[in-house]
Amino acid sequence: MKEYMFIFIGADYQELGLSPEEIQKLMGQWFAWIDELKAKDLYLEGRPLNAAAKTLRGPSAVVTDGPYAETKDLVGGYFIIRANSLEDATELAKDFPDFHLGGSVEVREVMAM
Repeated sequence: MKEYMFIFIGADYQELGLSPEEIQKLMGQWFAWIDELKAKDLYLEGRPLNAAAKTLRGPSAVVTDGPYAETKDLVGGYFIIRANSLEDATELAKDFPDFHLGGSVEVREVMAM
């Protein structure tokens, strides 16, 4: 099996104005998804990311706050999973809990080194 990274992109839950109950429900969906992947021995690791970021660009490595102008495009976290193919990994990513909030998942193969 190969390793794939799910890169989760979307708005911060607080920025969306979600209630604590809504956030708790979503977190339950996240943990259920992780448990399902673990039960199939496909989940390797994953972490949420803080919203604060710095970006360095150009030959002079100019530093700016954050990678994006809009908070709806934050990279919120990642998973590393196992799958037989990019197509199989993409199928697994369809259980991402935040699609209904406008979130997206980028699925990329991790290069062997």
